[in-house]
Amino acid sequence: MAPHLPHGRREGVTARTETAPESSFRLCRLDEIPDGQARGFSFGGGTDRREIFVLLRGENLYAYENACPHQGTPLNFLPDRFLDRSGTLFHCTTHGAQFRIEDGFCIRGPCEGKSLRPIRVEIADGDIIWIDA
Repeated sequence: MAPHLPHGRREGVTARTETAPESSFRLCRLDEIPDGQARGFSFGGGTDRREIFVLLRGENLYAYENACPHQGTPLNFLPDRFLDRSGTLFHCTTHGAQFRIEDGFCIRGPCEGKSLRPIRVEIADGDIIWIDA
C-alpha cells in the first residue's frame, strides 16, 4: 500500500470550484480515472468519516457510498479495487456480494435485493464534484 494511502483510500480534496454548489467537494480531475475503472475517496474522520467511490464508463459516472448494505463494510480490500474479475459488476470483498454498476442493485450475495447508496456527482471545469446533499 502506498504511503499516501495509509488506510487504502485517498483523502478527498475539499477545494471548491467557482461553479460547484456550496456543499460540494472536488474529488479529482475527470481524466484521472481511466475508462472502466473506479477510484475511492475518504472524507472526515471518526464517526463523521465518509467513504465513496466513482466509476467512469464511457461518458457516464457512477458513484456510491463505499459501504456494503450487508454489514456496512467497505467493498474494497485493496485501493481502487471495486470490480469483479470480469469488470462488469461491483464486488464486495468481505462476503462476495455483487452489484450492478448502473444502479448499485445487489444481484448475488448476502444482501441480494438491496442496493448501494448512490452519491450525486457532477463534472465542473473538468473536475468530478461530489454534491453532498
